[in-house]
Amino acid sequence: MKSMSETGHAKNLANFNELLSFVSAYDTDYKPAKASISLASLQILSNEARNALADLNVLNSAYRNAAIARELAFKPLNKLMTRVMNALKASDTPIQADENARTLVRKIHGSRAKAKLTDEEKQILAAEGKEIREISTSQLSFDNRLENFDKLIKLLSGFPLYAPNEPDLKVEGLSELYSNLMLKNATAVTAFVPVSNARIARNTVFYKADTGLVDIALAVKAYIKSIFGATSPQYKQLGKLSFKSQKG
Repeated sequence: MKSMSETGHAKNLANFNELLSFVSAYDTDYKPAKASISLASLQILSNEARNALADLNVLNSAYRNAAIARELAFKPLNKLMTRVMNALKASDTPIQADENARTLVRKIHGSRAKAKLTDEEKQILAAEGKEIREISTSQLSFDNRLENFDKLIKLLSGFPLYAPNEPDLKVEGLSELYSNLMLKNATAVTAFVPVSNARIARNTVFYKADTGLVDIALAVKAYIKSIFGATSPQYKQLGKLSFKSQKG
């Protein structure tokens, strides 16, 4: 489902094109002194806005596909980490290795080392004059999960006694998965850069002060109001067309 912001941009363009159709029909009555609201300028701006939206849609589609591929690749990671921990417990590795691995797995899962304080517990601590400090331990960003996964692989590779028979639990299998996840993440990150730039370009065409589609449309409405009057049928045609700034 498209966001309200994204559909809002398309609505601004649709209303602008309707406005353009109305003023085109005014023929010689529409002769503004301001060049930026001439019919020729309005048509150029309409084309630029349409192209800006189309370009963004194409790039956004490519990014969404890359993001979905990344999401699907990362989805089995938590269950795999649980299996790794069980394999580690079933080996003869030192207890310290298990503890260090558990810390990294917890970060990959994004779970807390300690349960979050309840409101009642916070009130008790406050009443006792104790400082309440809760640092978010959730590290669910893809970059952080990859970093902790890499640390876990390096930790396990340092313990020869961690030697499961299952290929996907072996250090080699984990390293192969890590490389695949790195590639999926890099592809998604790379695909997002042109999307971000296209949004900037779209926002410039639509919302730049004085020259953007919204301000130009408002200037056209003001001009129609000046030549035909606020109660004129011509102005009422345009009055129903709304233009809102939104840069999301």
